[in-house]
Amino acid sequence: MKRIALIGMPNTGKSTLFNRLTGAHAKVGNWPGITVELLAAKILIGGDMVQVVDLPGIYDLRAHSSDEAVVTAFLAQDAADLAIVVLNASQIERQITLLGQLARPGLRVILVLNMADEAATLGITIDRERLSSDLGVPVCLISAKYGQGVEQLHALITAALRGEKDSAPVLASGERLTEELLDAAIRRSVMVPAHASHALTEKIDRVLLHPWLGLPIFFVLMFLLFQAVFFVGKPIQDAMAWALGALRTAVLDAAFAGLPAAASGLLLDGIYNGLGTVASFVPLIILFFLCMAIVEDTGYLSRAAFLMDALMSKFGLDGRSFVMILMGFGCNVPALMGTRVMRSRGLRLLTMLVIPLSLCSARLQVFLFFIAALFPASIGPVVLFSLYLFSIAGAMLTSQIFKPRFVNNDPFVLEIPPYRFPTLRQMVLRGWQEVSHFLRRATRFIVAGVVLVWLLTNFPAGTVQGSADTWAGQIGNVLNPVLSPLGIDPKLTIALIFGFVAKEVVIGALAVIYAQEGSALMTTIAGQINWVQAYSFMLFTLIYTPCLSTIATIRAEARSTAFTALAVAWPLALAWVASFVFYQTARLIWA
Repeated sequence: MKRIALIGMPNTGKSTLFNRLTGAHAKVGNWPGITVELLAAKILIGGDMVQVVDLPGIYDLRAHSSDEAVVTAFLAQDAADLAIVVLNASQIERQITLLGQLARPGLRVILVLNMADEAATLGITIDRERLSSDLGVPVCLISAKYGQGVEQLHALITAALRGEKDSAPVLASGERLTEELLDAAIRRSVMVPAHASHALTEKIDRVLLHPWLGLPIFFVLMFLLFQAVFFVGKPIQDAMAWALGALRTAVLDAAFAGLPAAASGLLLDGIYNGLGTVASFVPLIILFFLCMAIVEDTGYLSRAAFLMDALMSKFGLDGRSFVMILMGFGCNVPALMGTRVMRSRGLRLLTMLVIPLSLCSARLQVFLFFIAALFPASIGPVVLFSLYLFSIAGAMLTSQIFKPRFVNNDPFVLEIPPYRFPTLRQMVLRGWQEVSHFLRRATRFIVAGVVLVWLLTNFPAGTVQGSADTWAGQIGNVLNPVLSPLGIDPKLTIALIFGFVAKEVVIGALAVIYAQEGSALMTTIAGQINWVQAYSFMLFTLIYTPCLSTIATIRAEARSTAFTALAVAWPLALAWVASFVFYQTARLIWA
């Protein structure tokens, strides 16, 4: 099978083009460092099945960072039959040097000038045919975001793979695209107005990047985002919880009535209650990440990194670390892999140590549940926002403590892209990414988790479900002396144990432990713990040991067992101290 490689600098729209060509769902964002591993998909082109590979964004082939090393290793193995070099059409003068580094004897190349719509808006004109003639490679002007020019690219790819004459010609031995040749080709083919600029971007940045107002505006906007998610999403979540409860009452209870008690209990009190309670919060999760997608894709997070760099540098980190922490709000795993863009191993390890403290989507489900159960709706966004602030504070404390051990010697360089509003297609794809990610984890962890919780809370045979005599009760009682000073009772302790496997299991585990779901489960828990205990539990859940998939990623990325052990032990200790201080202090004040 023939293979096509997409190569380009960060933030040139490679992943958008990859999605447009293949129909795949590579994550797309408006800041550098999104693609940090090889993404591949098979498509039919010209009657032949080919594989398209989206490589990490690189600035050059000197392989200083891990993601650049991935690209150079891929090219060194002659793994591509055709290279599609993707450049930003409005920055072609600066990015064309990458083409010179990549073009080599034996490799067919097509030059794609993406974001042609933005270039036209800036008044930049490109003579595609002359540029192609001067460079000796096919050139295609496209807008991957809107699909313009993609059909022409398909035709060029088909011709190149069939080896048609003059299609993506192979350079002769000893022939090179030198910088002098590239500069001359650009001068003859590209016309840039003397004052080409993103006027709207510059006006907005005068406010959002203000040295004094920039950070307050950022945090206010994040708080308003949480308010919007709760205002719109809470009624949807309530309706879904009601529908799931009604389905069990009206249909499932009667349908499984003839089964043995153990079987019906496992299916209804175990699997259905567990999955149903988690599923009721999916609308809130989707809405939250749709809002975050808008913030990310507009390019605002790159500006947040710029604003935070001075502060982050005091803690041994930089603006890129802040972006990775924000990426961790979705899932810690891709954020950890995103540290490959960092050339300094010290900076990379320190960033990897703080990323698991990010409030990921799995923890978000837990917090939404407890906030809905224990706090008034008007206070919910404030509580959630405070947890995000605790997340950042925990990261800052961790980096301050460990920065002497993991020293950063990598200068901070980050491209600030123009503002771009995502298309409806991009937002829908992003929403689907989050749903599909949730469903994949549900099949891998949640079902197994709730089944195991049901067994622990119902056995040995003859014990009362969820009582202290069950296996779960016995485990909870053993750990009670450690967690009771935090206000965490034995039942909540069991949920935390399963949260070590995957944080998504926590809510499902509670549904199984209490043999209830939805609003009934919320009412029961609200009757057994107060808001101080609930917040202490959420604080511990926020900080304590990351899930197994995160730990496995840390081990794979750091290649150090000792560092992995530190990444497991440190947050567990920090979580205990933070929850202990909060719970004991809050009890004295509000008792």
